[in-house]
Amino acid sequence: MPHTDESLPPGGQQPVGTASGLHADSLVDGVVILLVLTVVQRAAGFVRAILFCRWLGPEQLGEWDMAFAFLMLAAPLMVLSLPGTFGRYVEHYRQRGHFRAFLRQTALFCTALGALGVAVLCAAPQGFSHLIFGTSEQTELVVLLGLSLAAVVAYNYLISLFTALRNMRLVSGLELANSLVFAVLGIGLLLGRECNAGSVVMAYGGACLLCSLAALCWLRQAWRAFPDAADPAPRPAIWAKLLPFTGWIVLANLLTNLFAVAERYLIVHWAPGTPSETLALVGHYHSSRVVPTLLASLAAMLGAMLLPHLSHDWEAGRRERVSAQLNLFLKLLSLAMTGVSAGVLLAAPFLFDVIFRGKYADGLAVLPWTLLYCVWLGVATVAQQYLWCAERTSRVSLALLVGLLVNVATGLVLLPRLGLPGAVLAASAANLVSLVLILWFSRRLGFHFDRGLWIVLAAPVSLCLGPWITLMVLAAVALEGFNSDRLLSAEEKRRLAAGYAEYASRLRKLRWVQSVVGE
Repeated sequence: MPHTDESLPPGGQQPVGTASGLHADSLVDGVVILLVLTVVQRAAGFVRAILFCRWLGPEQLGEWDMAFAFLMLAAPLMVLSLPGTFGRYVEHYRQRGHFRAFLRQTALFCTALGALGVAVLCAAPQGFSHLIFGTSEQTELVVLLGLSLAAVVAYNYLISLFTALRNMRLVSGLELANSLVFAVLGIGLLLGRECNAGSVVMAYGGACLLCSLAALCWLRQAWRAFPDAADPAPRPAIWAKLLPFTGWIVLANLLTNLFAVAERYLIVHWAPGTPSETLALVGHYHSSRVVPTLLASLAAMLGAMLLPHLSHDWEAGRRERVSAQLNLFLKLLSLAMTGVSAGVLLAAPFLFDVIFRGKYADGLAVLPWTLLYCVWLGVATVAQQYLWCAERTSRVSLALLVGLLVNVATGLVLLPRLGLPGAVLAASAANLVSLVLILWFSRRLGFHFDRGLWIVLAAPVSLCLGPWITLMVLAAVALEGFNSDRLLSAEEKRRLAAGYAEYASRLRKLRWVQSVVGE
């Protein structure tokens, strides 16, 4: 009997990795692979960012920062964030033998919208130049952005597809290859062509293009292995499923990306000075974000790893355990990020004066505030996992929206008066407001956290007073936590002691094994 789009094919679900032609990794394997390759990717990206800051001037670095921010904002928006639905619906259509039809229709849709977006961008280079860079003179760079944007759209599509197919080896390998190829092409073009933002844009677009071509080769090899049902899925049925879900993803992506880039667009369009001077301010701001954003991204990775554990307890009905785990994790994360940030401040003179060749004095001046709001950003990224467990992700979007409005309103007031410090203060206020709202929404949904968390979240403010003051504050917090139950409860200290004992035991066993092997 023919099956409909809502029924499973005869025999039920097809074995993972055989029908798809692409090996699907288990969850544990995927996490391990992702963790290892992400660390390598972050290291490569950090070295690349250091070299870009060293070789580019403030204005050129600012142009690259604005170009990259535009790519990250425009790429998902241009295709209506359709690839964001793959995680939910690829498996749905694969199990029903309609994967090929799904892939054809979504690929054509994204190709058409992507081509239209690139055509609009290249047809009005002066307008987009003014929007992105605050001046109408960067038309050639806008054309390069348009060409790179097409490659970025294709790369994002394929990454979303392979992630939905659960092939984390391929996804992690492509992400690492993209980072390494970008570094090689960027360094090569900066040294062999021109040392400007155009060379970096070409390198990033080229890296996305090369990785997309490699991914298409894998997809072509697997294409015949995908089953094709006798009754093709009707187009209206596919789009009736995808478009409503896409609308929410577009909104979430737009708010997230606007929240991340708002202060830079405010600098370009609202800070006092000529377009060259405002772009140079963006370059100084970029230099102050190199290390802090790395810390925030690592916190986001930890949050993604924590979510399955929280979800496991949540689905088992252990809501108090979820609260206890997250409450302790947020405290430790805030203290750890604050301590690392103090170390960054101690190393900052060497980083800015020697490695960056003393070109970013304004970036060094605002570094404490950038570190402060990135600590709050990292904590907020982990704290929102409670809302994900409670299936209230719309509250996360609301917190981002309010934070975005605070960022824009505060920036419009402070930027003309303070310049770059005003933008960083606005970003700090926005991240604090978003963090507080996320915690407040979570508390209304049952997240029980103590006043010790608020004290720990206030500790990063000491970064603005200097690294030694911060270290003294952290020492006082540690002493208070050890001697009383105000910051860390007795149960939290018991869990920390148990965790320490467990890992110490593992380390001793490892040393014993090494000694035996050595003998």
